[in-house]
Amino acid sequence: MTCAQILAMSSTDWVAHFNDELGKKAVNEKKTDLEGTVRALGIYGQCYDARTNRLAAMLAKNGKGPSMGARKNFRVFEQALEDFTAKALAATDPPADEVKKAYVALYEKQFRYSCHNNYLEYLSHGDFLSATPDDAGDMGKAKNHFGELLDALSEDKLREVHKAFANILDQAAFGRDMRLQVYLYAIFCLEPPSAAPFSPRPF
Repeated sequence: MTCAQILAMSSTDWVAHFNDELGKKAVNEKKTDLEGTVRALGIYGQCYDARTNRLAAMLAKNGKGPSMGARKNFRVFEQALEDFTAKALAATDPPADEVKKAYVALYEKQFRYSCHNNYLEYLSHGDFLSATPDDAGDMGKAKNHFGELLDALSEDKLREVHKAFANILDQAAFGRDMRLQVYLYAIFCLEPPSAAPFSPRPF
């Protein structure tokens, strides 16, 4: 399948399709669904990156993409996000397995795409700052649930994870249109495997 066909599917549907096809082709191989899921998410992530790279190249060609300063700020934001992710996944009980880590790695890719897509919206509509505002009700629910997940951690882990999350919010690249995205991402990182997902995945 092409990347366009893969990205037209949700990651859940793609994983199911991939594991089904893998099962048909490798009847005699000792493959587990876990291994197949990690591989499938890796492929989905490669396609996601390729789409973002094409968007970035198109914007750069038109001279309308993020400035050098904006790109530098975003790299700092990504570093803060990665620091939070490592601490959050290590703080959960039980620690995140390979499938959860693969989903988190895929989830994290949305931020680079959103950053460039905001500039595309600017080209289309002429107002970069009028990106879709956060729904106040959803934002409040996300903040409250994130706080509940933090409270479930031990005191030392709570302080460490909270500090790392606060560092994300301090970054210049953090736009108001990404605020809810960041909270939902943080919730996904901290949710125990036994819990019902707070919100559907954005992919």
